[in-house]
Amino acid sequence: MRCWHTFVGNKPAIGKNTIMSKILDDNLLTLRAHIDEIAKDLHELTIEIGHEQLRQTVSELRNRINEPFMFVIVGEVKAGKSSFINALLSTGKEVCKVAPQPMTDTIQQVIWGETEQVIQINPYLKKITHPVEILKEIAIVDTPGTNTIVEHHQEITERFIPSSDLIVFVFEAKNPYRQSAWDFFDFIHAEWRRKVIFVLQQKDLMAEDDLPININGVHQHAQKKGIEAPQVFAVSAKLEQEGSHAESGYLPLREYIRENITGGKAPVLKLANNISTCRNLNERIGKGIADRRKQWEADLRFRREVMETLEKQEGKSLRQVEMLVENLLAGYDRITLQKEEELEEGLSFFSLLKRTIAGIFTKKASAQEWLEALAKDLDQQLHLELQNKLNDNVADLADSIQQMAKMIDLKIHQSETILRNNHDIFSDIAERRATVMQDLQETFTKFLNRPENFSADQLFPDKKLGSASIATGGGMAVVGIILAAVTKLSVFDVTGGVLTSIGVLFAGFTSAAKKRKVVEGFQQEIQKGRGLLQGELSNKLRSYVTSIKEKIDANFEGFDAMLEREEVQVANLEQRQGGIEGRLGQVEDNLKLVYGLIS
Repeated sequence: MRCWHTFVGNKPAIGKNTIMSKILDDNLLTLRAHIDEIAKDLHELTIEIGHEQLRQTVSELRNRINEPFMFVIVGEVKAGKSSFINALLSTGKEVCKVAPQPMTDTIQQVIWGETEQVIQINPYLKKITHPVEILKEIAIVDTPGTNTIVEHHQEITERFIPSSDLIVFVFEAKNPYRQSAWDFFDFIHAEWRRKVIFVLQQKDLMAEDDLPININGVHQHAQKKGIEAPQVFAVSAKLEQEGSHAESGYLPLREYIRENITGGKAPVLKLANNISTCRNLNERIGKGIADRRKQWEADLRFRREVMETLEKQEGKSLRQVEMLVENLLAGYDRITLQKEEELEEGLSFFSLLKRTIAGIFTKKASAQEWLEALAKDLDQQLHLELQNKLNDNVADLADSIQQMAKMIDLKIHQSETILRNNHDIFSDIAERRATVMQDLQETFTKFLNRPENFSADQLFPDKKLGSASIATGGGMAVVGIILAAVTKLSVFDVTGGVLTSIGVLFAGFTSAAKKRKVVEGFQQEIQKGRGLLQGELSNKLRSYVTSIKEKIDANFEGFDAMLEREEVQVANLEQRQGGIEGRLGQVEDNLKLVYGLIS
C-alpha cells in the first residue's frame, strides 16, 4: 500500500491512506509480536519432546520472523538459477556468481544492505547484502541444485523451506521434466504446502514453436500434483541483462510479483505464512501426540485385559480348589464313617467278650490289640484315599494355574504396537516403550521357566518340597509342586491326632457302659479332623493360587511405571499443543481484519 498526501495551500495534510497505513503497521507489529511469542512456546515444546529437526525448523522460523518476504529459488544444477536472480534484481552486477561449472555449493541469501557485502555465516550459508530497493521488501535465497552431490545441501535447503514465503522452481526451458526437481517439489508440496511458481529459464535456447509445449507440459504436470492454478513463466536472463525487456519474459513475472507480493502486501503475506508454518509444525506435533495417546490407551487396555484375565483365571482356580477340597472331604467322610460302623460293631458286649476270652486262651488279638489295628487301618486308608483323590483332582487345579500364566504370556506377545521406532515425532518414545515391552517379555519368560516361582514353600515352610517330587511340564512345575505341597500338608497329621485321642479313650475302656463315650469321642475327633482338613487345605491352597496371581502381576511393575509417566506427559503435551493451536487461531482471525483494512 502506497501512502499519499493531499495538500491544502502549501502545507501537506495527512490523508486517509496514511492513517490506514499507520493502523496497518501497528496491527502488523502487534500480530508479529504475538507470532513471535507463539513460535517461542512452540520452540520450547519441540525441545521438550526432544525432536532435533523440529527444534531447528522452529529456531530458523523465529530467526526470520522479522526478515522480509523470502523467495527461495530451487532447481537443478545449470538450470540458470543464479542468472535468473541477477536478472531479476537488475543491478547490472553479478550478485550471484555464474560460471560454466556449478558454483552454488552453499546457500546464498540475498538481502538489503547499505553496502555490497558477503558475510559467511557457516560453511553452508552466506549472506549477500546489496542496496537494491526491492530487497527492502523481499529477500532471495539461492540454493544448490537439487541434483548436486554436495554434503548436507538438501538438509540445509530444507531448513529454509519452512521459513520461505514463495518457492520459485527454475527449470531449463529445454527440459523441465527432470525427476530430481519434481521429487523435491513433492517434498515441499506434501510437507509444507508453500506457494509455488514455476520459471522456465533460458528460453532463448529454444525454438519459438517448442516453448509453449513445455510451458503447457509444466502447467499440466503441476496440476496433476495438486496445484489448482499453476503460475508458469518463461524467461531469458540473457535477454533481460542485454536490455531486451519485452522479449525476456521478465515483465509478466515482475507484474505478478508487484500485484501479489510487493506494494505493501509482503509483510501481511509473510505473517500469514508464519502462521501457516507454525500451524503446520504444531499439527505435526499434535498428530504425534495423538499417536502417543492411542498407544497409551492401547497399553492401558492391554493392562486391564491382563488384570481381568488374572482375576478370571484366579476365580477359576479357586473353584478348582473348592472342588478338590470337596472331593477330599468326601473320601474322608466315607472312610471315617466306615470305621465308625466297625467301631460300634466291635464295641458290642458279645464282640468284646469274645475277643477278651479268645485273647486269654488263644493267640487271637485282644480287644486292645483290635482297637489299635482299627486305628492303624483308619490311618492307612485315609492316607491312601486322600492320596488317590489328590492324584485324580490336582491336575485340574494345576492346569488352571498353568492357563493363568500362559494366557498372560500370550497377551504380552500379542500387545498392540501403534507407536513404532520410525515414528515422525516420537521415535525415541517408541524405542523406550519397545525396550519396556522387551524387558517384560524376557522377564516373564524367565518367570515361567523357574519352578521355584510356583513353589509353595512360603505357605508350608515346615514342609520342604524335594526336587524329586517335581514333574515339570512346559517349563513349569505346577502339577508336581501342588501335588508335593498338598501331600505334605500337616492335615495328614489329623488322623494321628484322632487316633491319639481315641487311644486315650480305649486305654480307659473297662465296660460296655463306656461304649457310647468312646464312639462319641471318636465322632468328635473325626469332625474336628474334618474341620482341620477343610480349613487348612482350603485356606492354604486359596492363598497359593492368589500368591501365583500376585507373582505374575508383579512382572508388570516397569510397564505400570511407564503407563503412569505417559498419562502425565501426554496430558501435559496435549494441553500445551492445544493452547498453541488456539492462540494461532486468534492471531489468524485478527489477521483477517488486517486483510480487511487492506481491501
